[in-house]
Amino acid sequence: MRIDPAFLFDLDGTLVDSVYQHVLAWKKALDAERIDLSVWRIHRKVGMSGGLFVNQLLRETGMEIDAERVRRLSAAHAAAYLEIADGVRPLPGARELLAWLTDAGVPWAIATSGRMETARVNLAALGVDPTRTPVVTRDQVAHAKPDPDLFLAAARRLNAPITTAFVVGDSIWDMLAATRCRALGVGLLSGGYGSEELRQSGAFRVYDDPADLLFHIDEIGGRK
Repeated sequence: MRIDPAFLFDLDGTLVDSVYQHVLAWKKALDAERIDLSVWRIHRKVGMSGGLFVNQLLRETGMEIDAERVRRLSAAHAAAYLEIADGVRPLPGARELLAWLTDAGVPWAIATSGRMETARVNLAALGVDPTRTPVVTRDQVAHAKPDPDLFLAAARRLNAPITTAFVVGDSIWDMLAATRCRALGVGLLSGGYGSEELRQSGAFRVYDDPADLLFHIDEIGGRK
């Protein structure tokens, strides 16, 4: 009997080209709080949950961390992101990859550390309707990446065993989360992390972007 593994996709930097919009939005939010942090340091944290992201950034700067500041920064980031989100586009091959999986009868879902407030515009750019496609956002789980909750919830939505699922993501946080739930991690370079970083964090295959993954889909058992 043929059993197709489920594909669980991160969103930002994996299916849509939005990582740097998020980085600039965080930069604007931090500047408003007079927190001076280099853009490259911000990029290194994109992909984890917003709350953990803020906690780590503030810890690095040695500034006081309190719930109100975390709330304020998260709200400012979301507002700044929505101001520039009209420039977000699907990554090369993203729509084609999802269409191929659908046509092949392979189950897939999206699991993102973003809240629906910001994820909604990315899903629209991708042409994905969250009322018809399993989408798990930060609003729906207790903990986001690097905890595995998002991917576990997505696998449950598909009624698929997590241990035979592929977690496809662009960041080390995706790969760490995949390892923690015993899924197979597939890394993409389209979010700005390097191949060695992704492999060291648990990726067993690394591709350039969704188009490259689709071109090599047979390497991870994809078939019609």
